[in-house]
Amino acid sequence: MELKKLSEHIWYMPFEEERDRPNLGYVRGEKLCLAIDAGHSEAHVREFYGLLQKEGLPLPTLTVLTHWHWDHTFAMHAVNGLTMANKRTNGHLLECMKKIEMNGPDVFLNMYDSIRKEYEGGREVIVVPADIVFDGDMTVDLGGCTVRLLQTPAPHTDDSTLVYVCEDNTLFVGDAACSQFPNGTKDRILSGDLAEKIRSTGAVTCVEGHWQPVETEDTLADLLN
Repeated sequence: MELKKLSEHIWYMPFEEERDRPNLGYVRGEKLCLAIDAGHSEAHVREFYGLLQKEGLPLPTLTVLTHWHWDHTFAMHAVNGLTMANKRTNGHLLECMKKIEMNGPDVFLNMYDSIRKEYEGGREVIVVPADIVFDGDMTVDLGGCTVRLLQTPAPHTDDSTLVYVCEDNTLFVGDAACSQFPNGTKDRILSGDLAEKIRSTGAVTCVEGHWQPVETEDTLADLLN
């Protein structure tokens, strides 16, 4: 696996289908560095950090979550710096913590083969809440690079956050444009609302959770199909 440079301020570790690992984004400013999504497990985020260090890039100061799903969040306990999530995302994580505390990790491990592969060898399942919780939108100045965090309606979950890197005209959408989890439907009203939110950013490039970066119009066409 190689770290890919997307633009002046942005790099990413590509997604992997076998263990359902999403793209992990990285934005470097003059003062702070921000990661987009925390990863599926500690092993996942450690591989990400190894790639950053190989390129001479500092570890993230902040890590923001696009939504609560395990493949994007369950390595939060192992990240460098502080984690950020919207209020709904943090609430879902607290629910996951309680379920695992009450019923053990099998409630999680038995969901999908990809999860069992990620946690093979008896790796511990650890869920933690975010350090910083916001409600609505937020702007983060990394120093010479501005990142907007945009909470948005979306068909996939009720807690989606878009991450727009302003100077690079690039929008990280996580899995927001995907069908609803877990029933696989795609609500047309929510899809339309998300499309309007994406258009409002003026983004040229979109980075979805489990696909290569594409032109924004490609993401919109897939979303509204």
